[in-house]
Amino acid sequence: MLDRTKPSPAMRDPKVKTARAHKPRHFPLLDRLRKRHFYRWRWLLWLALSAYLFLPALPPSLRGPSSEPRPGVRIYAYDLPPRFNRGWAAADARCARHLFAAEVAVHEALLLRQRRAGLRPEEADLFLVPVYVCCNFSTLTGLPSLARARALLADAVDLVRAEMPFWNRSAGADHVFVASHDFGACFHPMEDVAMAAGIPEFLKRSILLQTFGVQGRHPCQDAEHVVLPPYVPPEVAPRELPEPEKAHRDIFAFFRGKMEVHPKNISGHFYSRKVRTELLRLYGRNRKFHLKRKRYDGYRSEMARSLFCLCPLGWAPWSPRLVESVLLGCIPVIIADNIRLPFPGVLRWPDISLQVAERDVAGLEAVLDHVAATNMTTIQKNLWDPMKRKALVFNRPMEEGDATWQVLKELEVKLEPLRRQGRRSQMLSSRRNFVICSLVWRLLDLV
Repeated sequence: MLDRTKPSPAMRDPKVKTARAHKPRHFPLLDRLRKRHFYRWRWLLWLALSAYLFLPALPPSLRGPSSEPRPGVRIYAYDLPPRFNRGWAAADARCARHLFAAEVAVHEALLLRQRRAGLRPEEADLFLVPVYVCCNFSTLTGLPSLARARALLADAVDLVRAEMPFWNRSAGADHVFVASHDFGACFHPMEDVAMAAGIPEFLKRSILLQTFGVQGRHPCQDAEHVVLPPYVPPEVAPRELPEPEKAHRDIFAFFRGKMEVHPKNISGHFYSRKVRTELLRLYGRNRKFHLKRKRYDGYRSEMARSLFCLCPLGWAPWSPRLVESVLLGCIPVIIADNIRLPFPGVLRWPDISLQVAERDVAGLEAVLDHVAATNMTTIQKNLWDPMKRKALVFNRPMEEGDATWQVLKELEVKLEPLRRQGRRSQMLSSRRNFVICSLVWRLLDLV
């Protein structure tokens, strides 16, 4: 029998009555709508997370077209203090126009491209360290003094390491330097001394843009590199010059430059491996050969009158005559064993030049006579191709197809293995990303 005098639980505890009074009411339709929207947001969250984790691993061809024209490599030029570059150029106008001035031309062209694109260092593929090592001219010879080159470059690298994070993350592997002197980053005009010194250790992981290039191994190209043409001012190529096969050229074979009369002289013994001395000895009195030892500011007008322009090696295998002769329609005759020439993918050198071994100088006249009687006109037509001539000229600003453009194409090829390596790393990390997405999905399913 119930004891009506005993209070009920609700009467004993006022909290029970309050809890019952605020108990939520159920609306089945509203619950179904909430659940439906929750699943929709769960799918959106899943797709967003998947896109964030997996899309960076896709190759560029699957990400859609790029608005940037080829070559698409992005190079950021560091803004170094003037003592590394602009100060030298301002002190002497020769800095931007002599045969080693590719270091200035490349920097200015890439800097202008960078400003137009609004490129930030975080977006760059490569980094240019613009140091003008060939602008300290000797008053005795008029040639660059390289005694300070290594210290100046080391100072620049220390500055980049201290102020920017990009060198340290790759140990300099994505950094570019221009080494436009005789033996590149070995920084000495005599080969034996240059080879003994070698490339500075802090540059060996970087990419060098250098005029020096030979077939096979050499201590002065013991780093990733691109072979550049020597610098010749763009205005050297005259627009009014007629096609070489139609022009009257009254000089058969031309050379003007340093030649030693006595091969026992120290310069004649070492310089040009005695090739120039032999040229003078064999053909100095030959009326078909226009060989001159004295300097002449108008020598390019003589090249424009010549059928063949001799390009023997100097201290190094390359010579500015190589570019000058192409621009002036004179067939270059390259006398430098094992030389590696710039941009072979664009400039098919066997079609526009002749190569004669150093040991075959005695038979040079016979070789030139044979070419003149057979395929000289074909070589001249190939030589006068505007695209080939443009590929040897550094324009400011850069133009499509010019020398700086070709450098970017070469760098893009070298950059592709690094990009593939990065994509492989991203694909490997996609397994981890898949596990993350799966766990997130399970967690959402449990909510």
